[in-house]
Amino acid sequence: MLMATVLSQNTNDKNSHRAYTRLTEKYPEWRAVAEAPARGIRAAIRTGGMADQKSRRIKEILAAVYAVNGEYDLAPLSRMGDEEVIEWLTRMKGIGLKTASCVLLFSLGRDVFPVDTHVHRLCTRLGLAPGSRNPEQTFAAMKGLIPKGKGYSLHTNLIRFGRKVCRANNPVCGICPLASICVYPGKTKRPNVCRTSSRADHDFMLLDNV
Repeated sequence: MLMATVLSQNTNDKNSHRAYTRLTEKYPEWRAVAEAPARGIRAAIRTGGMADQKSRRIKEILAAVYAVNGEYDLAPLSRMGDEEVIEWLTRMKGIGLKTASCVLLFSLGRDVFPVDTHVHRLCTRLGLAPGSRNPEQTFAAMKGLIPKGKGYSLHTNLIRFGRKVCRANNPVCGICPLASICVYPGKTKRPNVCRTSSRADHDFMLLDNV
């Protein structure tokens, strides 16, 4: 999960998945990745973009994990508290709060709420994190607002909602059920028509029950 999240930075899911698959097919064990030449890693992950930077980050992270644990394994994180895990991971170059939170949520099953650019955008547009200028500030602002047990569903649904409806550019305000509470100054008026046959409406209806 840690490596997959690093590869997902500044690219889409399709390209990052392809890069991860090619990397693990070429080097089936993390030890092999750690010992591989940087050019070999770059070639494997090129489809994910920023291959030079990400290949260096991957090798640095693996070296740091091995230096602490004596193996390429993050199992000891399962015995740490959430804040301790975040502090431990973010000491490594290239790992930020969002990446550490994703490891907590998706790998360790912790009830945390990672904030990426989509989630940050929606939380600020809905007035949930007023004044937040970046995902890190929104992460802190949202901590006391998420109902217990809802970190996973709210995170994944907001990402889907941000990709399909409340987009960074040209948001589909006409079908947004939250338009009445949205404080985004660039929102458009909600039309008095029903467009249930549109692709955007269909995608929105697939959202899980938050």
